[in-house]
Amino acid sequence: MEHVTEGSWESLPVPLHPRVLGALRELGFPYMTPVQSATIPLFLKNKDVAAEAVTGSGKTLAFVIPILEILLRREEKLKRHQVGAIIITPTRELAVQIDEVLSHFTKPFPQFSQILWIGGRNPGEDVSRFKEHGGNIIVATPGRLEDMFRRKAEGLDLASCVRSLDVLVLDEADRLLDMGFEASINSILELLPKQRRTGLFSATQTQEVESLVRAGLRNPVRICVKEKGAAASSTQKTPSRLENHYMVCKADEKFNQLVHFLRNHKQEKHLVFFSTCACVEYYGKALGALVKGVEVMCIHGKMKFKRNKIFMGFRKLQSGILVCTDVMARGIDIPEVNWVLQYDPPSSASAFVHRCGRTARIGHGGSALVFLLPMEESYVNFLAINQKCPLQEMQPQKHTADLLPKLRALALADRAVFEKGMRAFVSFVQAYAKHECSLIFRLKDLDFAALARGFALLKMPRMPELRGKQLLDFVPVDVNTDTIPFRDKVREKQRQKLLEQQRKEKTDNEGRRRVVKKKAWSKQKAKREKKKMNKKRKREEGSDLEDEDMEELLNDTRLLKKFKKGRITEEELEKGLLTSARGSLRTAGLGASDVEGDG
Repeated sequence: MEHVTEGSWESLPVPLHPRVLGALRELGFPYMTPVQSATIPLFLKNKDVAAEAVTGSGKTLAFVIPILEILLRREEKLKRHQVGAIIITPTRELAVQIDEVLSHFTKPFPQFSQILWIGGRNPGEDVSRFKEHGGNIIVATPGRLEDMFRRKAEGLDLASCVRSLDVLVLDEADRLLDMGFEASINSILELLPKQRRTGLFSATQTQEVESLVRAGLRNPVRICVKEKGAAASSTQKTPSRLENHYMVCKADEKFNQLVHFLRNHKQEKHLVFFSTCACVEYYGKALGALVKGVEVMCIHGKMKFKRNKIFMGFRKLQSGILVCTDVMARGIDIPEVNWVLQYDPPSSASAFVHRCGRTARIGHGGSALVFLLPMEESYVNFLAINQKCPLQEMQPQKHTADLLPKLRALALADRAVFEKGMRAFVSFVQAYAKHECSLIFRLKDLDFAALARGFALLKMPRMPELRGKQLLDFVPVDVNTDTIPFRDKVREKQRQKLLEQQRKEKTDNEGRRRVVKKKAWSKQKAKREKKKMNKKRKREEGSDLEDEDMEELLNDTRLLKKFKKGRITEEELEKGLLTSARGSLRTAGLGASDVEGDG
């Protein structure tokens, strides 16, 4: 391990509590990192701090230690239900991690209680736990913290509890705003006392973060910690000990290259990033079946209750594979990650940096690899310019085993795999269409046939993006996919029951008009509007003819009345009726000769 240090903890201008120093020694941190040596003295001198530092630079300790020192220096000791510090972080995993680090430092100080408030747990239990044990230091995600302020009816008056607040920390502030928590953060800030110390920590400073600094901090001291040496001159945003690689390969070769790489690095710890939750579900299943002798775990944002268990389980592993989305891209500290593999490039360039930052943390070495299609190779230059992140090329391995037939066989044997593959393909295409760097990641240039082969699809899904495309290079499997059963017998029984119900409904509804469900709602609506307009036009045309007929009828009636009253002769009546008939037939497209012939 290469130490990136700024002196020992004892060299700080404000001395730390002996028990805090003892906890640091137990954790194996004898020296400070640059962000810690810059931030801690300012915090302890009652300054607001806005700190920007590369990912993996030790930002967590830069605010955990000042929180404890400030609370220890309070003149009036905190009571059980008084809140002295709040740490707000964007994801549950990061909140769990901070809570774990904090517990190492609060253990020698039993007078302080800490509490973790995150989604995926029962809020009623969180209220009960706070009422019973208190929470001098709260670690929370924004949504759950905002919700807790509304629990007055359940006996939790959090607005009163935070009147004693000394420190507020916003960790991964740029991510908090990216994830749409701005409204929650603003409503929380309004409920907190103005006389407090505030720390804002981020790996990147965006315009939105700058707005948050102005709104939540008073005369902040700005800290920007960059890498030393060559990296400092180029303002590189990734750790200097990180080796960044890229591999260019075709869409239908990418999966084989990934499996080959993982099979050759079984003793190491990997994070494999995908663009969507559906891709994580599908490829996690595939890697679990094809990379033997390695623990494969999956984690994504749509998991409600399993995420914490999976995250903590993977942290304890010596080696293994975690298949994940960008929910694991920010602030997460997983010990000894050797490789970060980006199977799909992220939707934004800043997310690329954060993904890579899951390895090479606090002085350790690490490597990252991103897989690119030939049409995406210019992304390498874009990252070098936009993110100051140089990449080295890694050549694809030759003569790798073709595992796509095995993946198709898995789909044929289990409907769950087949459906996961279809959903993964659709979600990938939709995510690709929304890529921030659309000049490089162009949907219209994507080889959909090769992509479908790379996903080992049995057939192409129906989706608007494929309409009108000739996919001659993709050959669907000659199987009725409706007959593919679920391996899970309970699910298959439910499916058969549903199919029987649908068959019955089809028989009952035969002959009735049914809305075509496969078309988009907007197109169905447009079709209905068109039909409505056609009917209206026909009705209007019909009403014009009816008006003419009515006029002729009235004219004939007037002639008959005149004849009855003796005002006209029989000859004049016949002449008038004949003129009316000629006009009627002329409207129908017949000539005068036709009228006379019929007479």
